[in-house]
Amino acid sequence: MKPKISDLEFKKRIEKTQKMMVKEGLDLLLTYGNEAEPQFVRYYSNYWPSFETAGVLIPQEGEPMLLIGPESLTYASSVSKIPTIKKLLAFRESSEPEYPGTVLETFDSVINEIMKGKKPSNIGIAGSGLITHAIYVQLENALNRLGDIEIIKADMLVAKIRAIKSDEEIACMKEAYRIAENAMKKVLESVKVGMTENQLKGIAMAAIFEQGGESEGYPFWILAGKDSNQAISRVRNKTIEKGDIVQIQVSARYEGYVSTVGRPVVMGKATEDQKALINAGLAAQKAILDTAKAGLGAVKIHEVHFNTLKELGFDDHILYGPCHGTGLMEGEYPWIESNSDYLLEENMTFCTCVYLGNDVERVGIRIEDGFIIKKDGTESFSDMRREIIEII
Repeated sequence: MKPKISDLEFKKRIEKTQKMMVKEGLDLLLTYGNEAEPQFVRYYSNYWPSFETAGVLIPQEGEPMLLIGPESLTYASSVSKIPTIKKLLAFRESSEPEYPGTVLETFDSVINEIMKGKKPSNIGIAGSGLITHAIYVQLENALNRLGDIEIIKADMLVAKIRAIKSDEEIACMKEAYRIAENAMKKVLESVKVGMTENQLKGIAMAAIFEQGGESEGYPFWILAGKDSNQAISRVRNKTIEKGDIVQIQVSARYEGYVSTVGRPVVMGKATEDQKALINAGLAAQKAILDTAKAGLGAVKIHEVHFNTLKELGFDDHILYGPCHGTGLMEGEYPWIESNSDYLLEENMTFCTCVYLGNDVERVGIRIEDGFIIKKDGTESFSDMRREIIEII
């Protein structure tokens, strides 16, 4: 049987969040998400908005509400783990249809209902970096009508809860990585000179859907040869040529959870410079995975990553910290950086995001795998072919 997040776990997430709200003195919490970044909504409801946006409204006590746009009720009702669903004009699609004659809720009405007529003293927003200006203004106006209600940035309240993964979450992540690893194998079996980056991505996408993936985990890229020194990119329909280093990323989403596997591939025999670059990335990844464990200061992972690359002469290829959290998004809290001041905990999940870019030669690689923090070390979600891969 394929892993899923149980109804009981969704209920426990609400209860855990409400306990944190009491601890932090937060009366109401609004989580916000959209089609590209649904994490704050899907975590509590299993709902992944399409076209429209969405929110989850959580009181300190009582049942939450799923807030959706005017067109999504039948869809939301079929997937939501939150039974109370309210349609708001505020969450309509960005082309702003007006829906004349349609009876819709407002922020005023849903806040009054969920608070049972009591006035909250504050409301937190999780997803504050995502919420649109139009929605924020409508919320702010409603709060002004209801009284002097403070808006608080509450992203970290939710992020810290999400950072420690449950057994059910880890099972879903393992399945997402199985799907991505299978897709990477298909790519490596198929790649050849003369193909385009887009053709290769198409092979990966077909494999993801064939194995039960919901979608790609993010718009992953395959970058060939010159101008592959792009830490974030998209496929460009560029033709793969003999001698290219090809930066291959494959990412799948399963039950909301995202996997990512990154490997550099050389089209032909690797040159000494190509070998040195790839071996540096592999050494940095190995140092990370050999060092990380529960109770260790996260900054130590930054240090071992930086020092390994410095010793090999590649510290000038570093763009950012070596790891980021992963789960409902490929990159989520917490990041590991030079200023990280927290301890690693069991069942935190990260990606080794070892990106090395040579901006003079205009080439770059990424070596990426997910892993779990364990009591005495790490457990990788994916570990296929940690080696120099040559397509002869």
